[in-house]
Amino acid sequence: MKRAYILLAEGFEVIEALAPIDILKRAGVEVRKVAVGSSLSITSSHNHATLHCDTHINDTDLSDGDVLILPGGNPGYINLRESKAVCHAVREYFESGKLIAAICGAPTVLAYANVAKGYNITYHSSVKAEMAEYNYVAKSIVKHNNILTSAGAGRSIEFGIEIAKCLVDSETMSRTKQGMEL
Repeated sequence: MKRAYILLAEGFEVIEALAPIDILKRAGVEVRKVAVGSSLSITSSHNHATLHCDTHINDTDLSDGDVLILPGGNPGYINLRESKAVCHAVREYFESGKLIAAICGAPTVLAYANVAKGYNITYHSSVKAEMAEYNYVAKSIVKHNNILTSAGAGRSIEFGIEIAKCLVDSETMSRTKQGMEL
């Protein structure tokens, strides 16, 4: 069974976290919610939701995962990129060729982790100034080698589908999309 780790920090964007979680679980992928911060309960931006995580980043070996998912949201993506443990995990996944999926402002974590410079990526327009060392592509989803990026909240379902496509076979993906009326 494939395993996904989604890193959640205070201020995450609800739809950018829940859409991939839901889609991946429907596709049979094990999803582990990993807290970044002092508590296992992480509150979203705008206080819309609080998710209880399965584990804390400092207590978890993420090396057995197939994908590391970084949702955006403000200040969620800032809290992710300021975490040494998150940047370390991103570097490990990048160097091992494992998939890293980042949406909205979370592609800035790539810059803070000092990986994938020069890659084609997309991101939320609000972080453009921080992404000068990357090739911006004006698309909703961009995949370059093992880096999958998405522009923002409005693309969350598409983001989740693209992550799932990287992890499961086409028959499973077809059943998953059919069950979602896609």
